[in-house]
Parts: sequence; structure tokens; C-alpha cells
Amino acid sequence: MLQKTDFEIDDGEQDRSHLLRPGYYWDLIRRRWLAFLGPFVIVAAAGIAAAMLWPATYLAEGKILVESQQIPTELVRPTVTSAAQERIQVIEQRTMTRDNLVAIADKFDLFPDKRPFLTVTELVELMRKSAKIVPVDMQLDFKQRTRLDNPTIVFSVGFEYRDAAIAARVANELVTRILSEDLRDRTSRATDTTKFLEREVQKLQADSDALDARIAKLKAAQAKTSSGTAPDQPATLLSQLRAELAQKSAVYTERHPVLQSLKRQIESMEHAASPAAKEDGAAGADLEALTAQQETLQKNLDTAITKRDAARLGESLEKNQQSEKLEVIEQPTAPQTPVRPNRPKVAGLAILLALAAGLGLAVVAEMTDKAIRRPADLFSAIDSHLIVAIPYITTRAEQRGARVRLVVALVLVAALVVGAAVAAYAFLPLDLMIAKARVGLFR
Repeated sequence: MLQKTDFEIDDGEQDRSHLLRPGYYWDLIRRRWLAFLGPFVIVAAAGIAAAMLWPATYLAEGKILVESQQIPTELVRPTVTSAAQERIQVIEQRTMTRDNLVAIADKFDLFPDKRPFLTVTELVELMRKSAKIVPVDMQLDFKQRTRLDNPTIVFSVGFEYRDAAIAARVANELVTRILSEDLRDRTSRATDTTKFLEREVQKLQADSDALDARIAKLKAAQAKTSSGTAPDQPATLLSQLRAELAQKSAVYTERHPVLQSLKRQIESMEHAASPAAKEDGAAGADLEALTAQQETLQKNLDTAITKRDAARLGESLEKNQQSEKLEVIEQPTAPQTPVRPNRPKVAGLAILLALAAGLGLAVVAEMTDKAIRRPADLFSAIDSHLIVAIPYITTRAEQRGARVRLVVALVLVAALVVGAAVAAYAFLPLDLMIAKARVGLFR
């Protein structure tokens, strides 16, 4: 019997309602499992194979500590006073020069499979990309520091390569070159400073000697011309200078600037006492101006000598490696695990990508399928007024089958009850259980 019905269903609501039914997804899996399985297997297999076959890259690295000067700076001040960060940057640039990197690549025969196809510039860029010199963040919480300009610094030196042993050897070579470059740089700076101050002291010493000679000649000439009746006045002045030299020799050392000046004046006056020196007078010179100039020059000379001595101490510190220095606190060793690739991560990403590819293809196949499976598909194909509902008609065979199934079920239930009673009677003492129940032992 056919019955005509009117479907008052919103198409948009019908299209959305089937997404909430689990049966829709189960039907989708049964229909599209081949479309899902193909891309999933291909992408997952390719991703896992790439993760397993990807060449491993190892990173061997060591750590270098910038150790502060052990001797207090109040006692001996260092000659090299530049900040540690600046020196590290300079050392890094000098270590990563073209010649050094090419020499390291040749020494350890790096990248043998790529070398025939690489230019020297490309090889240098590849070496710089593989070498790692980065600071290590110590995360220190100390609020007070004794040296704010040069705080405690640790930086790592490493090298990436496909062979762990070679990576460790190259990293050790870089660490050795950095330590050597730092020692050479600090020693060179200290030596250059000492040489510069030594030249300044020599120049001031020569100027002081020339000025002392002029003062001595002027004093001798002035003593001669001041009184013709006192020919022994230069000798008297010379005697005074000698007495002053003897007096101060008991206080100062032989190398003291005051004693050196007195000796030069005595020598000049002794030379001035000769007939040739007496003819070369300096009557027009201003003795007071020369004396003031000599005092200023002597102060500059004393200051330069003090700086030179301090520079010599600083140079001794650098040569004995007792000033601020670089110390290896962790030697580069052959790593046990690679830094790249992360095989579990790559495999996991490949599986996720395979799931996305399989689901995407299944959804595309479902969306492009024009088969009619839902009422909304019918509404989109024909007029809704032409759609009628046909009730389900049960046949006689189906009715007989239902009665047979009901009878079989009742028989099975009865058989189970009878079997349970027989088993209880055969294996359990029912009379004893009933007696216990009567007297309340089961409570």
C-alpha cells in the first residue's frame, strides 16, 4: 500500500544533521577505505623511510670559561683592559678567516664527497655554517659583582659533521686555535704597550739629559761672569753639587732620577771647566725658565717610568698566564646521539601527514560522488512533492521466521533454567542451605 506524504524538511538542516550520526562515518569508512589507505600507506612509508635513511649529523662542542685575573688588580693592574665580549668577537673573526677554515678542512679532509663540486668560497661558507661559537647563558642570580665590565662568561665552541669522531677532532682544533689566538693577542698587546712606554721613557730621558747639560753650562758661565775676583766660584758650585750627590746617594738608589740628574750636571760642569767649554757661554739664556722646564720634564719622566714599570708587570702577567685568560672547562668529545634528524619526530610528522592525505582524498572522493544516499540528495535531484513513503511490508515467511525465533528463544531460556536447577541439586546441598537460611546463618 502506497501512502503519499509531504516532507517539510529544511535542506540545510538535513545536510547538517547527518554529520552528527556515527553511522554516517562508519558508512563513509566502509565506502572510502581504499581511497584512505592508498595515500596513507604511500606517504607514511615515504616519511618513515626518509626518517630512517636521513644521514645523521653530530655536534661535538666544548665550553670555554673566561677566567678573571687571580692576582688582585689593586696590586697589579693588567695591561689588556678590553672587555671579554669584545675580545671573544675579535678572536672569533680571526679564527673564522678564510685561510684558517681552508687549512682545517684540508687537515681533516672534510666533505670529501662535496669537495670536487665546491669552490673555495662555497667550502668556506659550509665550514662557517658547520662551526658554532655561541655564548652560554649561565642564568646567575648574583646581584653584586666585583667586575661589572667583565662578568663571568662561558661560551661553547662546536662543529657539526656526519662523523662524530671527526666532529670532535675539528672542535678540539677550533678550541686550540681560539686559546692560542687569545694568548698571542693578549701577549702582543702587553708587549706593544711596554715597547711604546719604553720609547717614551727614552725620549724623555734624552730631552732631560740635554736640558741638564744646558743648565749646567749656563750655571758655569754665570758663575764665571758674575765676579772676576772669584775664579773659584764654579769649583765651589761643583763642590756643592758633589756634596749634594753624596748626601742623596745615602737615600736613593743609583737609578733614581734625582741622582741621575745630579750626575749629569756634575759631568756637564766638569766639561764646562775645560777651555773649549768656557768659550761656549750661554749668557742670554734664562736660567729660571730652563729650571722650570727641567722640573716639568722630570715629572713627566717619573710618570712615564712608573707606567713603564706597570706595563712590564702586566706583560709578565700575560706571559705567565696569571691575568684574565680562557680556560677549557669541557673538552669536546665524540657525541653519542645526533642532533639531526629527530627520527621519531620526522616519523610522527610523516604519519600525521599520511592521515591528512588519506582523509583528504576520502573526503574529496565523497564530495565528488553523485550517488543518492540521503533525503537531501533526493531533494536536490527531484521535486519534493513527488516523493512518497512506502511502508515496509512483512511477508509470511518473515512472520513464520519471527515466530520460530521466538519459540527457540523460549525453549533455550527454559533449558537454561532447568539445567541450572539440576546443577544446583547435583552439586550443592540444598537442604543444608535451606536450614542455614532458616536459622539466619547467611545474615
